[in-house]
Amino acid sequence: MEERRVTISRAKMSVDYPASFMLVAAMNPCPCGYYNHPTIECTCAPGAVRKYMNKVSGPLLDRIDLHIEVTPVPFKNLATMKAGENSQTIRERVIAARKIQEERFRGCPGIHCNAQMNSRLFRQHCVLDAECQERMKLAMEKLGLSARAYDRILKVARTIADLDVSPAITVEHLSEAINYRSLDRDTWGR
Repeated sequence: MEERRVTISRAKMSVDYPASFMLVAAMNPCPCGYYNHPTIECTCAPGAVRKYMNKVSGPLLDRIDLHIEVTPVPFKNLATMKAGENSQTIRERVIAARKIQEERFRGCPGIHCNAQMNSRLFRQHCVLDAECQERMKLAMEKLGLSARAYDRILKVARTIADLDVSPAITVEHLSEAINYRSLDRDTWGR
């Protein structure tokens, strides 16, 4: 997944194929589907949620950039006609962020977005100030995050900063990116 290629090996040879893709997946939070539900009690036996979550290996989960827990939207929120941000505005912001990344990686063949950064580019474009470093250290310790999760969080924070047209990653960008790693937390399912 990370190298964006598939290698097929046979007795006399091996062949590499390009395989750049975006994985979008969904799953229930537990066998009954109600773990962390705001109004319905989870009926799973003790330890069942952790056992259910362990079906997805840690190394695979580490390679997924965003983990979003989605809870049901209450009827009163669905029934209101409050206007949110429209799709055209969001689209324009995404196009602007992609242009920033296109410019950033202009001299880097094969790299078009933050997710594709190698370690040299990562160190160059994901620099944290002292406040951000302290926030990241706290997150790593409290949430039990891996080194791979660290890289993913900073790449996502860099993208959030690009969406905000910010030259630097701020503590707000970093905090938002950390919040997108909910399944990394050691406390999930306990």
